[in-house]
Amino acid sequence: MKYITDEQLDLLIGQWFREDIGDGDHTSLSCIPEDAEGCQQLIIKEEGILAGVEVAEHVIHYFDPTLRVEIFLRDGAHVHPGDIAFRVYGKVLSLLQVERTMLNIMQRLSGIATTAHAYQSLIDDTGCRVLDTRKTTPGLRLLEKEAVAIGGGTNHRIGLFDMILLKDNHVDFAGGITNAITRAQKYCHDKGKDLRIEIEVRNEAEIREALATNGADRIMLDNFTPERTAKAVGIIREWEKQNGRHIEIESSGGITKDTLRSYAVTGVDFISVGALTHSVKSLDMSFKAVKND
Repeated sequence: MKYITDEQLDLLIGQWFREDIGDGDHTSLSCIPEDAEGCQQLIIKEEGILAGVEVAEHVIHYFDPTLRVEIFLRDGAHVHPGDIAFRVYGKVLSLLQVERTMLNIMQRLSGIATTAHAYQSLIDDTGCRVLDTRKTTPGLRLLEKEAVAIGGGTNHRIGLFDMILLKDNHVDFAGGITNAITRAQKYCHDKGKDLRIEIEVRNEAEIREALATNGADRIMLDNFTPERTAKAVGIIREWEKQNGRHIEIESSGGITKDTLRSYAVTGVDFISVGALTHSVKSLDMSFKAVKND
C-alpha cells in the first residue's frame, strides 16, 4: 500500500470490526459449529477496475491469521462479471464475520478506481491528467487516494500539510493575490518548508497578478468556461515564453464527464474532479460460499 502503514490500517480495521460485530455475530454463532471449515470466493458482478485486494487481505488476516487467501486478480485488474478475484479458506465463523467489512472496502475502492479510469480514459491522448481532491470519506482518504491512482488517475495533495493551495477564501482574507503568494513564500522560507504553491484565480486580472508575483508553481482556473480557459492558457503560456519559467495549469469547478474533454484540449495540465471520490458508485461484487471445495 502506497500511503498507509500497516499500523494505521490496523487502527481502521479494528474500528470497522467493532462497529460491525459489537459483542458478537450472534447469527453465525447460533447456527455454525465452531470447528466448521469452508471456503468463500469474491465474485465480480460488474465490469470495472479492481482495487482493495491488498487491503482486503490485510482485513482478513487481521481478523483471523489462520485464514488462507488465494489471490487470482490483483489491484488494477480490469474485471468483468463472473471473474473470481480470490478465495479464502478456513474457519466458517471467521469467513462470515469478515465478509461485510471486507466487501464494503473492496466495493468502495473498486468503485473509485473504476471512476478514475473512466475519466482519465476520456482524455489520455491530450496529455492532461485527472486529479482527485480532498473531498474524501473521513478516515478513508489514504485508501481512496490510492484507489484513484490504481484506476489511472493522479493524486493532488494528500492534505493540508503537503502543498500550499491558496484558494479564494485565503486570497480574500489575505487581501489579494499578491499578499497571499508573497506571504506563502515568506512562510516557507521562514519555516524551512519546501512546499509547492498553487493559487486559485477567478478572472483574467487575477491571472495577470499571479503571474506578476512570479511565485506560484501552479495556477488553478476556478469555474472558467472552456472558452475562458483557452484564453487563460494562452496568457500563461505567453508569459512562460517571456520569462523562461513553466507554470502548471489546473482547471477546477463543476467539471463533469460530459465537459471534461472540452477543458483538456485547451492545454491545461490538470483537471481536478471531486466526483472521483465524493459521489462514486461502489462496484458490485459478492463473497459466496464454495460448496464441496
